[in-house]
Amino acid sequence: MSQKTREYAKELVSKMTIGEKMKQMLYNSPAIERLKIPEYNWWNEALHGVARAGVATVFPQAIGMAAAFDPDFLYKIADAVSTEGRAKFNEFSKRGDRGIYKGLTFWAPNINIFRDPRWGRGHETFGEDPYLSAELGIAYIKGLQGEDPEHLKSAACAKHFAVHSGPEALRHEFDAKVSDHDLYDTYLYAFKRCVKEAGVEAVMGAYNRVNGEPACGSKRLLKDILRGSWKFKGHIVSDCWAINDFHENHHVTDTVEESAALAVKNGCDLNCGTAYLHLSTAYDQGLINEEDITRSVERLIDARIRLGMMEDYPSPYKDIPYDKVECREHTELSIEAAKRSMVLLKNKDNILPLDKKDIKRIAVIGPNADSRDALVGNYTGTSSQYITPIEGIRQYLGNDVEVLYAEGCHLYKDKVEFLAEEKDRFAEAVITAERADAVIMCLGLDATIEGEEGDAGNEYASGDKPGLGLPGLQQELLETVVATGKPVILVLLAGSAIDLSWADSHVDAIICAWYPGARGGKAVAETIFGENSPSGRLPVTFYADTEELPGFCDYSMENRTYRYTNCKVLYPFGYGLSYTDICYGEAGISSMECNVKDNITVKTKVSNRGSYSVNESVQVYIKHIDAMDYEPGYQLKGISNILLAPGETREVEITLNARDFAIITQDGKCIVKPGSYIISIGGSQPDKRSEELTGTSTDTFTIKRTGQEEEIEY
Repeated sequence: MSQKTREYAKELVSKMTIGEKMKQMLYNSPAIERLKIPEYNWWNEALHGVARAGVATVFPQAIGMAAAFDPDFLYKIADAVSTEGRAKFNEFSKRGDRGIYKGLTFWAPNINIFRDPRWGRGHETFGEDPYLSAELGIAYIKGLQGEDPEHLKSAACAKHFAVHSGPEALRHEFDAKVSDHDLYDTYLYAFKRCVKEAGVEAVMGAYNRVNGEPACGSKRLLKDILRGSWKFKGHIVSDCWAINDFHENHHVTDTVEESAALAVKNGCDLNCGTAYLHLSTAYDQGLINEEDITRSVERLIDARIRLGMMEDYPSPYKDIPYDKVECREHTELSIEAAKRSMVLLKNKDNILPLDKKDIKRIAVIGPNADSRDALVGNYTGTSSQYITPIEGIRQYLGNDVEVLYAEGCHLYKDKVEFLAEEKDRFAEAVITAERADAVIMCLGLDATIEGEEGDAGNEYASGDKPGLGLPGLQQELLETVVATGKPVILVLLAGSAIDLSWADSHVDAIICAWYPGARGGKAVAETIFGENSPSGRLPVTFYADTEELPGFCDYSMENRTYRYTNCKVLYPFGYGLSYTDICYGEAGISSMECNVKDNITVKTKVSNRGSYSVNESVQVYIKHIDAMDYEPGYQLKGISNILLAPGETREVEITLNARDFAIITQDGKCIVKPGSYIISIGGSQPDKRSEELTGTSTDTFTIKRTGQEEEIEY
């Protein structure tokens, strides 16, 4: 907000009747022709490209983009997304098309913490780490909104505020009970930074209750923390039909009028749903007053002014042409993003990359080998071209290598054809594998079975996963194909962690490709055959099984994510292999002893001694040696992504500030305190499992921070 646009918004709203104001709080806001305010539908999506409004560049799903560990790259992607959003809006509005999914208010990014691998919507997030989620969320928001806060390119929305990560089946009635330590240490950290550092225009509330209060009407979350402590000036939007849950499912109110009034009074300005259709009755009943309404509408109109929707405050982006939609530059960027999302989990005896000169016939097997659904995730646009893994492999190999295909099995059912017997495609898969020199197995999930309640047609758990195993017959299919004795490369297309313990012991190589975007099959092929060296890192922990995981409904962070877990880890957060040889050396630190409020700079030299160019993710972790039981272990607190050509060496410096060393107490206070801390810098976590998998260790320093314990700004 600026003083100029605030005053303009106040002027416009002052000319509205109370009824006109109330209607502006609906997501499908009607025009007020006498004030030259056009109709506007606030509901639009841009999780990984402009969604649900026809053709657009479809980038990898958010969890895949997160695997690049590169905020600058994510900014570039978001800038392309907002360019396409502007181009579409400019042309749609010229033609009077102002319907749903045609606006400039994008309800993205999703910066919830992926605390439990069973959560179906986790692939919409940037993973399990608060720091990484904040860094990537800030970058995505800035890319969507542009550099001029008085003239927004588009409006981003940080969601879902807060303490929201399943279970999907219970989200309309569930009460997420969370300690103050976990609330501030884990669940609010990324939101706070997106508000304070990125200037996000909107925040969307969650469906569930948080410690008894419905999130979209929570005094503590919305008034005390978001607008109070953080001084948030933008607008708050409800999740869709969440306000109706207040009386229908949470039972904190008795009527829809009471629900609407509770939400408005606690700062929810815009309703996705129908509850605010009853604001007039709530007003007549004395549940809200005109001041409550006016305050919200001024914030909404201010956002529309800065988006350039009023004739006398035009947008500098109004002339972005429609030719920018799915242009070559953006589609090439999406393929680059898919390449950079690839995480190489295993590469026995350096079997990858494959050399097509050594192969006469290759088999591509699995339900995700030729699946468009496995490319795109959810909240997706429409691509003019899709390239599945088998299509990408065929295009890459041309006529040089014969490519065989077998579906093998259904994604989750026990047969492919309705009237067939169980395992109706197993024999074909075995025949195909036996005839090939090597086998590429494309297994995993797609957004039809892991996703949002109501969207995913999951027969198990409303979009959540019942466990971490491959669904249906996929595990049996994998074991059957491996039994042929042929080299097997597993390509996992999924949005979340899968238990790959058996595969880790029995297949030759594993690539986690996530949902790589519309043309992701090209990236898969070029990674398998060495045109691209994988460089992605896991933004989530891959566990060996679910036996040690806490209950899904338990929102305590104890034994969750790499920061707190004691579970058996198969592939750690921050882990990923490549085809080249990256070496770290000459690490140093600015001071071994300093005051608790001082910054520390840690540096290292990174060398590429291999033959592939690669984007290396340098990671810095901090651990408080004398930590209390409730505090986390190692925590990511610095990243730097650098492109290294073969033979190149670069020095990287990362500065850590007092907040990076701060402790969140059990009562939610943010304090710096004296003591000893370990700082690690390298290409992974400083944990034993990462060392086992990579064959290398990180450089660590033990420093002493002195002075008095002191509370600092959260």
